[in-house]
Amino acid sequence: MVDTDYLIHTLKNGIRIIHQRTDSPVGHLGVLINAGSRDESDGEHGLAHFIEHSVFKGTGKRKAFHILSRIEGVGGELNAYTTKEETVLYATFLTEYYDRTAELLSDILFHSVYPEKELKREKEVIYEEINSYKDSPSELIFDEFEELVFDGHPIARNILGTKKQLQAFTRDSIFRFIENNYHTDQMVISSVGNIDFGNLVKMLEKYFGAAPEKLRTEKRTKFENYIPQQKTFRRDTFQSHCVIGNTAFDVQHPQRIVMVLLNNILGGQALNSRLNLALRERRGMAYNVESSYAAYSDTGLFNVYFGTDKENLNKALNLVQKEFDLLRNTKLGGLQLSRAKKQLIGQIAISTESREDMMLTIGKSYLLYDKVDPIREVFRKIEDISAEQVLEVANLVLDKKQMSTLIYK
Repeated sequence: MVDTDYLIHTLKNGIRIIHQRTDSPVGHLGVLINAGSRDESDGEHGLAHFIEHSVFKGTGKRKAFHILSRIEGVGGELNAYTTKEETVLYATFLTEYYDRTAELLSDILFHSVYPEKELKREKEVIYEEINSYKDSPSELIFDEFEELVFDGHPIARNILGTKKQLQAFTRDSIFRFIENNYHTDQMVISSVGNIDFGNLVKMLEKYFGAAPEKLRTEKRTKFENYIPQQKTFRRDTFQSHCVIGNTAFDVQHPQRIVMVLLNNILGGQALNSRLNLALRERRGMAYNVESSYAAYSDTGLFNVYFGTDKENLNKALNLVQKEFDLLRNTKLGGLQLSRAKKQLIGQIAISTESREDMMLTIGKSYLLYDKVDPIREVFRKIEDISAEQVLEVANLVLDKKQMSTLIYK
């Protein structure tokens, strides 16, 4: 675990740089853009994700094969992903290829040409990605749950889009979305690796500094007026699948860190989470049971998922509600709270050992908050959480009357 303050710099066009120096021979570099699927307008559903796929398909001076081979030909990895609110291009490579990687990321970000032939082929790839989700009810249900909770709002739509909408996308669609949503003051270049910060800044100024300044002026449409929904669909599956949840705190909310702790207690990654013990370990009712919390810029989402035998569906739902009630009605004891904090702190500390994850984490934090708390400060915030705060958050988020439920049976 590296406990460090981070090195930062802002280019004249507004692009921000954050760097953590390590002694590893492997470097990680990424460009994080504050634009995702929720920024799509009507008729653009799936476009942010389509751009993320298509950005590697050719630039003014490289064909698709040359883009892939530029990093992967020297043993590195080039990748990208899209969320509701971000698009991220990133690479892992031997440190001696920092310059090569920075130049390539700049080339695909600013000079991709999106050849029509390649776009047509990539649409077929995404059709198969959509099909794979439809074949996996344990994944599809999360997308449909967000559509249920955020009904009618842009954040409700799944990231992949639809086959019909994809067919309509053209090069003009792509360039229009980029023009409207890729702003230099909403970009962060994140670096973790063994390179002098001064040299890194010079390199990034060379490749990213010439991009014209473009500032965001319009705000996203805020999600409001949540109404709990209950829906059940018949599916030809061996198991019943269920997601139950509620809206939660946005990324700026002071109770967000408390929500992270509460979620971890209830159904986090550890096998001793309350839901795992109640449904899997003690009763054998579920193979997969988990809770999750996602914080967006203006709202958040908490949910619990489990898959179980159709005969056990109602029993499992009652057990989940019982765990909600326990956390709403019973304040954590001193020992319980201490153990929960130590567990979360340990998980965070271990996660910092993945330097690729660290690069993405500090980049997102800098993108959202314009700062990154040192790890010791994160731990202090967790240690400062009181049992009263956990109880208050539990009563706000785990309120049975405010829960939406989606069931496949």
